[in-house]
Amino acid sequence: MTSVADRIAGPPLAAARDVPLAQAEAAPAIPRSAVSERELRLDLFRGLALWLIFIDHLPSNFLTWFTIRNYGFSDATEIFIFISGYTASFVYGRAMREAGFVVATARILRRVWQIYVAHVFLFTIFLAEISYVATSFENPLYSEEMGIMDFLKQPDVTIVEALLLRFRPVNMDVLPLYIVLMLFLPFILWLMKWKADLTLALSVLLYAVTWQYDLSLSAYPNGVWAFNPFAWQLLFVFGVWCAQGGAKRMSRILASPVTLWISLAYLLAAFYVTLTWYVPQMNHLMPRWLEQWMYPIDKTDLDVLRFAHFLALAAVAVRFLPKDWSGLRSPWLRPLILCGQHSLEIFCLGVFLAFAGYFILAEISGGAVLHFVVSVTGILIMSGAAWLFSWYKHSADKNASRTKSPIGNADLAGGSL
Repeated sequence: MTSVADRIAGPPLAAARDVPLAQAEAAPAIPRSAVSERELRLDLFRGLALWLIFIDHLPSNFLTWFTIRNYGFSDATEIFIFISGYTASFVYGRAMREAGFVVATARILRRVWQIYVAHVFLFTIFLAEISYVATSFENPLYSEEMGIMDFLKQPDVTIVEALLLRFRPVNMDVLPLYIVLMLFLPFILWLMKWKADLTLALSVLLYAVTWQYDLSLSAYPNGVWAFNPFAWQLLFVFGVWCAQGGAKRMSRILASPVTLWISLAYLLAAFYVTLTWYVPQMNHLMPRWLEQWMYPIDKTDLDVLRFAHFLALAAVAVRFLPKDWSGLRSPWLRPLILCGQHSLEIFCLGVFLAFAGYFILAEISGGAVLHFVVSVTGILIMSGAAWLFSWYKHSADKNASRTKSPIGNADLAGGSL
């Protein structure tokens, strides 16, 4: 007999192997693919998103022109949130099927707590980093540009607001969004277990209501969340829906040449529009009525043009990057995949490195060469840290297998963020 605590920690490998085949097939909604071998494409693109987020957080430089936000409406944030929903569904959907709603909810809440603690830790280190630099170099502009002036004026109030996720310095908006989305994951998985398409439809409805009635969460000291959870939940839920069999049901649509050509045409049109942002001479080629309908392309509320751009990118990526592509085992892509497999740690490290790089570039006039060196150095540090985390985890798993210990970190191994 196993206790509730054992079920929350996760079943031993032997127990997982002894689950009858008929029982596994009878479980509704969660496909067998959700518990099969790791999907390296998800790790690859999540690692790529982490690199792009880091580069985008630095001042504009040569490498900035290699990030997708300069060639279309969406950016790395859409990739990150979608894959987070997809992988979270992989891991906790399995727990929902094998252990039930209560145990799955307990595991999800444990992961939420871990992400929340990481956010608080990152917030503390980030404040200390900015405050030290601003004080040491007698430059208050660092505090102002990083959005911590209110903390320096009212630290007692600001800390409370930060713990409530209402106050966030620059570049620290993604984790609070993910925390809120993960809090609702048990209900999403439970509903999707029975009515997956209905769950996605309700998500679309909430998205539409958000735009119609301007739903949002207030931020401190003013304004709203940079990423509105009421809108961005659509991308997260869509990722969950795809992992719960939606992607398999869409396979014929994704394989259709019509889908490919529509996606390529949309990406080309989006690229043309972005060119007008950087080449003013092309503005006269944009119809006025189209500009009035299209602008502003809102990131806070996940503009439908951004969502469509992500869908087009995903359709093209799935078409030309199959799951069994041999390049996924290439040592050249290994750093990206490792970063994707340790996304929480690498994201936090990337935020810290982004300000360090911003400080170096602001204090030292090195031109494009220094920009390039700072960007590449940050990526190398992130890759090295990911390798170190992977090595440590591999060593810990080997020791655990020697002592025949139960595997109690299934949610961490799944990489749900």
